[in-house]
Amino acid sequence: MKSAVENLNPTRVRLTVEVPFEELKPSLDAAYKKINQQVTVPGFRKGKIPARIIDQRFGRGAVLEEAINDALPKFYTEAVNSGELDVLGQPEIDITEFNDNEELKFTAEVDVRPALEIPDYSGIEVTVDAIEVSDEDIDKSIEQLRDRFASTTPVERAAADGDVVVVDLEASVEGKVLEDGVAKGISYTIGSGQLLDGIDEAVIGLEAGGSATFSSELKGGSAAGRTAEVKVDVTAVQARELPELDDDFAQLASEFDTLDELRADTARRLERMKKYDQATQAQEKVLDALLELIDVPMPEKLLKDEIETRKQNLEQHQFPMMGLTWESFLEREGKTAEEYDAQLEEQAKKGIKTQFVLDELVKKEQLSVSQEELTEHLMRRAASSGMSPDQFAQAVVESGQVPMLVGEVARGKALAAVVEAAKVVDSNGDTVDLEDEDEDGETVEATSEAAEAAEAPEQSAEAAEETPEV
Repeated sequence: MKSAVENLNPTRVRLTVEVPFEELKPSLDAAYKKINQQVTVPGFRKGKIPARIIDQRFGRGAVLEEAINDALPKFYTEAVNSGELDVLGQPEIDITEFNDNEELKFTAEVDVRPALEIPDYSGIEVTVDAIEVSDEDIDKSIEQLRDRFASTTPVERAAADGDVVVVDLEASVEGKVLEDGVAKGISYTIGSGQLLDGIDEAVIGLEAGGSATFSSELKGGSAAGRTAEVKVDVTAVQARELPELDDDFAQLASEFDTLDELRADTARRLERMKKYDQATQAQEKVLDALLELIDVPMPEKLLKDEIETRKQNLEQHQFPMMGLTWESFLEREGKTAEEYDAQLEEQAKKGIKTQFVLDELVKKEQLSVSQEELTEHLMRRAASSGMSPDQFAQAVVESGQVPMLVGEVARGKALAAVVEAAKVVDSNGDTVDLEDEDEDGETVEATSEAAEAAEAPEQSAEAAEETPEV
């Protein structure tokens, strides 16, 4: 077999491959064997039909087609390896010349990773928000905790903002009550925004036994996205009572004996959260600064496929869960279809560019991933997916996604190396040490999360060589 590589542009090549007919013999034998197992010819046992009989009965062309489909992936892979190409996605195969007992010639056009030069990144400097925990922040957090321990008392008066009402709901579309549009005995805090749009205005002023109707766009169920007429019956009105902010509350809501101790612990917890947010912000800003330094040619087909995959994910997975259509989604986002397409393209470009750059850094810095690092990453991913670590690990192995997870960890380490080399200051002008330890002894350091957030998760640019077929 002979092959040659032609660079069409920095991200796409054309392979020209010539295969002597003799090298097709193993695939030709396999084709006869496969057909032998699939067909029946009177007078011959299954699997024992001579090749000449198969040619006569089913045509030599069918055998050759089967043989080529079997051989192409192997010869394509050999050509890729011979050319030392880092291919992306599935090639476009074109058989340019082939006759029985003659040489097979074909071309394969495929996207490849662009060659990148990683410049000196030690001069990157970014500014992040300073860590400031105000009394207002502490008060807000304590108030949220206080709200969780509120009690309710039945009252005989009209419902007001902040009250809890117990309601029965009945939703109708075009005059017909929906089968899944009836609910009874629902407790709802007026003003919480956790039920249907319009219900607050409908129930305020109603006493127990009162009814009202209002219009609302349904967010889920069989009529998701449609406007329904909703009848609401108030069966009870309850006033919420917040506990007093004192030492008794501290003992009720926490392990602390006094309110002052609770406030001090809240301040420490908020500071830890702000440190984490600061580290994440530093990662994102350093990544953006790194990407600005590097010109990355963009594979057009990979970009097109990535955009299409992201759109399909929205349509097929996220929209049904949120009860949205493209029209309602764009309205919610406040964008036209053209504006959202442009935004989606920029996100996809950044994701692909991030992966290319960080993968190149992994090679340049010769970074590896230990079993412990992979396990820790798997645990984090399992937690975010809602699966147990064992379930997630099994799913990853069965779907062949272990290399993808290894890549995520390696790219996280590459980004961490860049962050470590960068100068990070806060808005007060103070140098930020991202390796400071928090109260729990955990190190606040660059992780793979910022890299993952910017990558192209739907159509991975680390796609291996696909197996073509004609």
